[in-house]
Amino acid sequence: MEVKVHEAKTHLSRLLQRVEAGEEITIARGDTPIARLVPMASSRAAAQGMDQGRIWIADDFDAPDPELEALFEGRPLPKKNRRKK
Repeated sequence: MEVKVHEAKTHLSRLLQRVEAGEEITIARGDTPIARLVPMASSRAAAQGMDQGRIWIADDFDAPDPELEALFEGRPLPKKNRRKK
């Protein structure tokens, strides 16, 4: 739907009701479109638990990491326990 600026100012509440219903409205000055009234994207938060069973956290995810600690503290990296072949 396209309306002129004067009509948009006069009937803004009605136009907003139509936008809330999903309609897009173009506002024109003369024959030149200058703006659009469009519905806002949904801002609903995701439902809790919707990813249940898809994500897991390792039991030791917060265990100390000597290598990472050494990097943060500027110490030499610890030697890794490697098996000799």
